[in-house]
Amino acid sequence: MKLFGTDGVRGKAGEVITPFLAMKLAMAFGDTIPKKTKKILVGKDTRRSGYMIENAIVSGLTAIGYDVIQIGPMPTPAVAFLTEDMRCDGGIMISASHNPYYDNGIKFFDSEGNKFSKEVEEEIEKRYFENNFHLKTQKEIGKSKRIDDVIGRYIVHIKSSFPKHLNLNGIRVVVDAANGAAYKVAPTIFNELGADVITINDEPDGFNINQNAGAMHPEVLAQKVKEYRADIGFALDGDADRLVVVDERGEIVDGDKLLGALAYYLHKKGKLKNGGIAVTVMSNGALEEFLKKYGIKVFRSAVGDKYVLEVMKKEGLNFGGEQSGHIIFSDYAKTGDGLVSALQAVAYMIESGKKASEAFNLFELYPQVQTNINVSEKIPFEKIEGADEMLKSVENEGYRHLVRYSGTENKLRLLIEGESETKAKELLEMLKQFFKSRLS
Repeated sequence: MKLFGTDGVRGKAGEVITPFLAMKLAMAFGDTIPKKTKKILVGKDTRRSGYMIENAIVSGLTAIGYDVIQIGPMPTPAVAFLTEDMRCDGGIMISASHNPYYDNGIKFFDSEGNKFSKEVEEEIEKRYFENNFHLKTQKEIGKSKRIDDVIGRYIVHIKSSFPKHLNLNGIRVVVDAANGAAYKVAPTIFNELGADVITINDEPDGFNINQNAGAMHPEVLAQKVKEYRADIGFALDGDADRLVVVDERGEIVDGDKLLGALAYYLHKKGKLKNGGIAVTVMSNGALEEFLKKYGIKVFRSAVGDKYVLEVMKKEGLNFGGEQSGHIIFSDYAKTGDGLVSALQAVAYMIESGKKASEAFNLFELYPQVQTNINVSEKIPFEKIEGADEMLKSVENEGYRHLVRYSGTENKLRLLIEGESETKAKELLEMLKQFFKSRLS
């Protein structure tokens, strides 16, 4: 059985993510990583179930000899940063990211704030299923303490990513905190940089995280940007590692257009390492063509920000991301950080001298259509009779396709991209019916 999905372990709280799973998983993690300082940092988002899972994790870690530092609700990238900054052996974030409140998840970081490779995740899983733990007794049992003032360290770190010669005076910004982990830190950062900040969805109650709010519902932000006549709007998700941008007209900026504009900005400033960026297989082909005009290379990865980061490390890059809003500026963060991305986006807008609607609209996208199919079993494509021929027929029409299983759900994801939206929809329907007949 497999525990880890695309990004940590995730599922319904109390059903999949139980206190027993959390405790055992924390013990398996703690006994897999090297013990140096014997300290582990634990953060969470604003879900009610976070209390239950946090206590179970603390119990498991102290049982195998770790001292646990609990920092309460903080963004996922803050946990990654603080794990390294506070010299911990590892970090744990309790969050189901953009999922509804009734889900929860557990993400792990090494001592440098990096997510683990597939091989290390498999080691943790093996130890978990074998119940291979080293329980401590007497004076070797660990302790825990809660620290509430680490937010200041993270704020200073994020502000340092913003160009020192710029400020946000006179810029009106609407921030949608998704009733999630950044509900305190996001408005503070923009306020301290001089912006006129309007914050929405910053009153978490344990159940309203991502509910008609944040990056999953940017239409809410779009309405507020128009209402307040703001210059730009930023929507975060529940753990603030994802960003969606809305321009001054209330239009949602496509994720690939945002990546293209930010890559162009870094390139123009001579800050794009090795002249390339990393994106996933989901990114639009028009992004690649736009960047080629400036001699910027595009490297593609599997879906998931940790895979983007792997490609970035392999190719020596400092920028990459997903069209869904996970954007990595590795000079400032070890993982996708919605706040770092927001500051870079507003810096680019200011330096361009243009309104957001112009600054982030540098090229036109190819029509891209997609759908999901519920599946009972994730059968390898090579074992599905006729699948190869079906996909080749799409390619022969001159259209790009992406067919993959979800890393977190029992779903098959289908995407078609090409010149004509009508034709793309026809081909998508053809694929949908074919795979439905084989997998439903």
